[in-house]
Amino acid sequence: MASGEASGPSPKSPREPEPRTPRQDKYSVLLPTYNERENLPLIVWLLVKSFSESGFNYEIIIIDDGSPDGTRDVAEQLEKIYGSDKILLRPREQKLGLGTAYIHGMKHATGNYIIIMDADLSHHPKFIPEFIRKQKEGNFDIVSGTRYKGNGGVYGWDLKRKIISRGANFITQILLRPGASDLTGSFRLRLPDGDDCSGKTAELYCWRGSNIICGSCLW
Repeated sequence: MASGEASGPSPKSPREPEPRTPRQDKYSVLLPTYNERENLPLIVWLLVKSFSESGFNYEIIIIDDGSPDGTRDVAEQLEKIYGSDKILLRPREQKLGLGTAYIHGMKHATGNYIIIMDADLSHHPKFIPEFIRKQKEGNFDIVSGTRYKGNGGVYGWDLKRKIISRGANFITQILLRPGASDLTGSFRLRLPDGDDCSGKTAELYCWRGSNIICGSCLW
């Protein structure tokens, strides 16, 4: 379950986006996959259902990192079922990391908003309309799902995983004071023009942390 947090635009930023109606906006969902053959059809169906019911324009970009279980074959079938305008398969030949997968997906995104989420069903698409509503309310740069505030939470985690996640967030809160309760999650709606840590050392926590910190106006 996710609870939304939002980070506003920097006071130094000259960006003043033109008003848009929901149907003018397009949302690019980035779905990195590795061995998600069984989960991928369900998460895609849930995404299509959510966007179809809410009426928002969307595309789903699947970034498969050479999954040996046939995930790419499943993605190709989904592309045929839902259409190549809605399902875009942008695979890579080997497992190169989650952070670089998001960056790879952004290079192929045509939406004016990016949604990042996991393909293992840990993030439910039913919360996406709530993310969009929250973003519209305050014209926020980033809306992030959180496990540690409001109705947020986790299910099915062992004690070790909980300790690692809590510990990483605790240390980050002390050192960086980002103004966000969950820096290690990966369920977010954001603008596509932020800092993407696109250098050779780009990794998952570089991606996650920098976007929230930049979006929290820490200067």
